[in-house]
Amino acid sequence: MGQSVVFRRRLSYNTKSNRRRMVRTPGGRLVYQYLKKPKRVPKCGNCKIKLHGIKPARAIEKSRMCKRKKTVKRAYGGVLCHSCVREKILRAFLVEEQKIVVKVLRSQKSSTKSKLKSK
Repeated sequence: MGQSVVFRRRLSYNTKSNRRRMVRTPGGRLVYQYLKKPKRVPKCGNCKIKLHGIKPARAIEKSRMCKRKKTVKRAYGGVLCHSCVREKILRAFLVEEQKIVVKVLRSQKSSTKSKLKSK
């Protein structure tokens, strides 16, 4: 006897979230198994390379994960890679140094002007 199999989907549209696989159960029935979307490793906000030390997961899984699996213990932990953080710190330091140099030059200029006026 030929058995006609009609598969019913939960959602009728062929979308990314509605992917499924046909699986034979131990009871001999053919059923749909709904597949999850692939996990992704977060990328650096600056250079777009994959961040190390962070477990790939979907949003719902991330909400159940502990903090140490979602970030690294560094400034901008789960957002920027180590090289971009280093660059950011260096740039900030150099900007501050530049400000100091400008201030020193300005004070030297004003002191030379005052010396010239006193003579």
